[in-house]
Amino acid sequence: MSDSIPVQPATPTPPTRLLAGIRGPADVKALDASQLPQLAQEIRDELIAVTSRNGGHIGPNLGVVELTIALHRVFSTPEDQFVFDVAHQGYVHKLLTGRGGDFFHNLRQSGGASGFLYRPESVHDAFGAGHAGTALSAALGMATARDLRGSHEHVVAVCGDAAFTCGITLEALNNVVSSTKRLIVILNDNEWSIAKNVGAISRYLNRLSTNPTYNKLHHDVEAFFRSFPVGVEMNRVYNKWKRETKDFFVESSLFEKFGLRYLGPVDGHNLDALVKNLEFARHCDVPVLIHVLTKKGKGLDPAVNSPEKFHGASPFDPVTGESLKTAPGASPAYQEVFGRALVRFAQADPRIVGITGAMPSGTGLSHLAAEVPRQFFDVGIAEEHAVLFAAGMATKGLRPVVAIYSTFLQRAYDQIIHDVALQNLPVTFCMDRAGLSPNDGPTHHGLFDLAYLRCVPNAVVMQPKDEDELVDMLHTSLQHNGPAFIRYPRGSGPGVKIKDKPALLPFGHAEVLRNGSNVMIWALGNMVADALRLAARLASEENISVGVVNARFVKPLDRTLLLSHAACIPLLVTMEDHVLAGGFGSAVLEALQEADCPVALERIGWPDKFVEHGSNVEQLRAAYGLSPDDTYRRVLERWRNLSAQQVEADA
Repeated sequence: MSDSIPVQPATPTPPTRLLAGIRGPADVKALDASQLPQLAQEIRDELIAVTSRNGGHIGPNLGVVELTIALHRVFSTPEDQFVFDVAHQGYVHKLLTGRGGDFFHNLRQSGGASGFLYRPESVHDAFGAGHAGTALSAALGMATARDLRGSHEHVVAVCGDAAFTCGITLEALNNVVSSTKRLIVILNDNEWSIAKNVGAISRYLNRLSTNPTYNKLHHDVEAFFRSFPVGVEMNRVYNKWKRETKDFFVESSLFEKFGLRYLGPVDGHNLDALVKNLEFARHCDVPVLIHVLTKKGKGLDPAVNSPEKFHGASPFDPVTGESLKTAPGASPAYQEVFGRALVRFAQADPRIVGITGAMPSGTGLSHLAAEVPRQFFDVGIAEEHAVLFAAGMATKGLRPVVAIYSTFLQRAYDQIIHDVALQNLPVTFCMDRAGLSPNDGPTHHGLFDLAYLRCVPNAVVMQPKDEDELVDMLHTSLQHNGPAFIRYPRGSGPGVKIKDKPALLPFGHAEVLRNGSNVMIWALGNMVADALRLAARLASEENISVGVVNARFVKPLDRTLLLSHAACIPLLVTMEDHVLAGGFGSAVLEALQEADCPVALERIGWPDKFVEHGSNVEQLRAAYGLSPDDTYRRVLERWRNLSAQQVEADA
């Protein structure tokens, strides 16, 4: 009897990776429905792997995986068009439209995918965006243009619930039925913008999504009508029934009062339910809103537990969710310095209040919210209201501090001019992210604020060179009886210790940090440190006497000091982290022209272009000729040309 050889169990074959085979929406449609959960999991794995290395908006994208898959199952881009609000929730869309692989692996890095939808990047990106609240208006414009052209493609606006705290979204909602009969709006309701949603709209949506009577009656009625073959006629019958019952059985939703057909709430992670509702909406001959309930951060427990932190995360450990360690001894970020200083000032003066537009952590106002909550206000994504709200407070003797990123303050320009500056009200604006926000790109760079503020009467505009000067400027602004604007960059300062007692800065007075007789550099804010290094290098390598001025104030400009330099120094240089058009260098140039000073001036700043996203500030500066070496060569060449001209004139 021979020994039997034991049969080894077969090693299970790992399932074929589906995401690797997705080259476009047609590949999504070709999958069997049973394969979609695997695709969803692979997408989540990819999102976590890439954003844990590069940072990015991981929480919002994890929440829309199934929704985006369902959209591509039902509709066909680029013929049909999706408008995402905000477009940072478009990572899944990028993966499903042929932008995976190395391009997505370099998300938010030089040469990689943008962190937002970006029309030049793909024909599948119908509309670019980086600020909230834009999708419904843009989609309505696209749908109306489609109607006028006589074409038949679908337009779908994917709006976060926080978008409905934006005035522009409500303005669009008011115009939907008067503009088009075919528009699909997805209300992606996850109860969060960046921070927890606030206000009456948020509370209303919560009641709508949790009311069992409302949901059961609507679902039962919809089930009855869907038992018939899908078609335009049954939609007409349903809408006629709704109109004629006049809410006898159940109150209409707010959206139905605006003329949109309401579907939902729908489980945003149930692919079958999503597809069925999207298919139904696709055949409707009235504007439709599908209320989809999603879980922000789904698939990554730390993101579910800390939605605000993982809205836009820095690189993190994909297992624990812990942020990767910063360098030992790193200085606190400017927003932290601002936030802690404001707490100190608010505790001493109950008139001081802090206002933010859905960004308490990003602006540093979370410290005020925690320690002096009565003097903290989060108004949601409503920058226009934030500024006008502050103006109203100021008329009653309060000292409001409005903390908004530079790029987002652009949205409240009318309120800045007409409601604050025209009335010369004492509102302080603290503008974080002035300069580059490199990974986020052109929608988030704060490169235009000096230009749009310099022309506003009564405005005081300044920028600190370090953390201590930021606190001095905040203290000074709170003593000023008019509007004041303080801009400062993203990230950490140079690590200067903050004084126990802040100094009151004299308005319009610059600070000479280094004397020179050949060249004088007037630098603003974070460019002061670069100017000091440039001056030292020119002195040591070329024996040129170079001075440095910390300008501090863009408006009012220190004209007395400037003209004294122009009278005796052959070359002036300005350095700013802002576009040259209308910026700090322009202010200097205007002052010199008005005083009829023929001194040579070299202006260093960003060109008249929208700057793309990049891996870091240094990479982007090098790409635009603004690296330290580039700046050194420019100043040296200008000095040599002036010297040669002088020699020729003397001869």
